[in-house]
Amino acid sequence: MNRPSSVRRLAALTALAATAALVLSGCVPWIVGAAGPGGSAAVPATSTPTGEEVAAELEPFYTQELVWTPCGSGFQCTTATAPLDWSNPGGDTIELALIKKPATGDTRLGSLFVNPGGPGASAYDFVEQSADYAAHPSLQSSYDLIGYDPRGTGHSDHVSCLTDSERDAWLYDLVPGERGSEEWIEAYTESSRDFAEKCAENTGPLLEFVDTESTTHDLDMLRAAVGDEKLNYLGYSYGTLLGAVYAENFPEKVGRMVLDGAEDPSSSGFDITISQAAGFENALKNYLADCATRDDCWFSGSADAALTRVQELLAQVEASPIRASDGRQLGASNLLTALFFPLYSESNWPYLDTLFSSVEDGDADFAFQLADAYNSRNDDGTYADNLIESFTAISCADYPFTTDPAVVAEQNAALVAASPTVGPYWTYGDIGCAEWPYPSTRVPAAVTAAGSQPILVVGTTGDPATPYHWAQALAEQLENGQLVTFEGEGHTAYNSSSCVAGVVDAYFLDGTVPSADPRCTS
Repeated sequence: MNRPSSVRRLAALTALAATAALVLSGCVPWIVGAAGPGGSAAVPATSTPTGEEVAAELEPFYTQELVWTPCGSGFQCTTATAPLDWSNPGGDTIELALIKKPATGDTRLGSLFVNPGGPGASAYDFVEQSADYAAHPSLQSSYDLIGYDPRGTGHSDHVSCLTDSERDAWLYDLVPGERGSEEWIEAYTESSRDFAEKCAENTGPLLEFVDTESTTHDLDMLRAAVGDEKLNYLGYSYGTLLGAVYAENFPEKVGRMVLDGAEDPSSSGFDITISQAAGFENALKNYLADCATRDDCWFSGSADAALTRVQELLAQVEASPIRASDGRQLGASNLLTALFFPLYSESNWPYLDTLFSSVEDGDADFAFQLADAYNSRNDDGTYADNLIESFTAISCADYPFTTDPAVVAEQNAALVAASPTVGPYWTYGDIGCAEWPYPSTRVPAAVTAAGSQPILVVGTTGDPATPYHWAQALAEQLENGQLVTFEGEGHTAYNSSSCVAGVVDAYFLDGTVPSADPRCTS
């Protein structure tokens, strides 16, 4: 069933959208067989773990030697073993997939772990397919660039729920009945229950342990296994939450850390939903204001009038869905998914011209092209990854939910007030997690990472998915946080702002921390 939910998704989407023109550390580097002087990515390499003192039951994991083997032009791959349950490290284990692009230069600074967001996006694919986007070539000269798929995602032991046809139905089928009616809520609840049951059946015990807290322990273990005394880390979107929670749990192990498109760890699930609804509403308004200045814009008149047209268009397809050439029906939720995709990057705003003009003409095909790109759906109806499934599993593990009717009604009203365009279609968002087989384990709370090295927190003033005030909040919470602002549009800034890129690269290469927020404008 097409569902009302938060889209707290991803720098990975930003990377994809960027190509949519048809997307001070005390490091002890290990360099055996590394690319560049003295080695080659085509030669197998074995890591030298740090050998640091850990509890006896954790030693097998922290001291494991990772054997890297060639896996494509310039890359090496390996698999690490982690406890299924970090509170019971002697029990079952899981496997984590890693890919590395070895450093190419003479000056070695250790490893740089990257995470593209989600939750649920594949860091393995991110590095393999978009290494220069993940970290600029100047950083790749000095760092081994590593992408590992967190538990539950990608090439690691992962969440598995639905067949492709079942996923089509779950994502795209329309919920029967009027939104919010008893019929609608019953149908949505039944769909959520069916999804949760299939996730539990097809994933097995792993489903209980895909929370962010567990993933931070995996990340610390991998840091030691590759031979780094400190973690150097570049996280985007949800990757900033992972980085921030890691810093809270292991502040003495933080090396150079940048969190771009920052989340606020103290935010509740509803805080995220309402902030994102307002963020996308604001981004849509900015697009419409820009469109009104162009001769080729799909509408004429004021941006305010155009916003009303968009709201009317959503209401129209909600009441009378448009059938696409492949038989799928375009309702308001599917149209919103299509609308969100171009809003992640200002360079893709022109796709919105085509989207709105085609839907006004009664054509749903382009809208589904955008929605499919967002959902990782291929042209043949298969899916490129498990991002949507793992996103749901990790989110339900991380955030408590409420089904109190009075609270739900209050939240629904607040959503509509904060975002008249998006908010009405994001109501009742806790139903999915209410049917989840395992309770949430993480309690949202501020982080301080007391005693850590400086951490750069990057926020974009016009970011729709991770609103700027989240970056401000995280930088304020961290004992050694430094805010880096990009006054611009789009989700994340490292690949959108030359100024931010300069600050980030200087920090990773030289340990240079800005004395104040640079307030980047380009």
